[in-house]
Amino acid sequence: MRTRTLLVLPAAVAALGLAAPASAADTPVLTTADGAAVAVGDVLDASLAAGTAATFYSSAAGTSGISCKSSAFSAEVTGNPAAPGTATALASQTFDAGGCTTNVTGVLGVSGITVDNLPYTTSVSSDGTVSVTAGASSAIQSTVRLRTLLGTITCVYRAPSLTGTANNADNSISFTNQQFTKASGSSLCFANAFFTAKYAPVTTKGGVPVTVN
Repeated sequence: MRTRTLLVLPAAVAALGLAAPASAADTPVLTTADGAAVAVGDVLDASLAAGTAATFYSSAAGTSGISCKSSAFSAEVTGNPAAPGTATALASQTFDAGGCTTNVTGVLGVSGITVDNLPYTTSVSSDGTVSVTAGASSAIQSTVRLRTLLGTITCVYRAPSLTGTANNADNSISFTNQQFTKASGSSLCFANAFFTAKYAPVTTKGGVPVTVN
């Protein structure tokens, strides 16, 4: 939800953390907890919400697949217009395979999960809708490496886009049953992977929570 994108320096005042709170008339889509505007170039970070896991299950209603206790994302803000509107960012995501387990028959463990084709274009709308796309020339893609009795197998999964929800109650972004389809891999790679994860809190520099307006 990791490869970090290069930071684009915001305006000098904002870079020093001295941005003034936005007025009611020009409140941007993304603000910090004290009402200050999130500047273009600021980086938003989040790890999995406490006590949750990121899962890749073989069906939307099932529990067979992969569960990871450690995942995080980072997003560099590229646009933050006045609300109501849509803020944009370039985002990257990582998973720590050391915290991943699997209950797939014939699979002994998870060697790695790599998120490919980064960075992704991410938008956050005032209504809380989060959209993630990889652009016209590539797809959202994850490469999963699994340990089996016969050695390591590689499973590649792709999705045209992902849709999530931002929630100001806990400054979270959640994805539920986002479907990936197997692009390549052995018969031990399930045909579909349904991704679910909750990242919270989403913060900017100094660990300040971010609110969607």
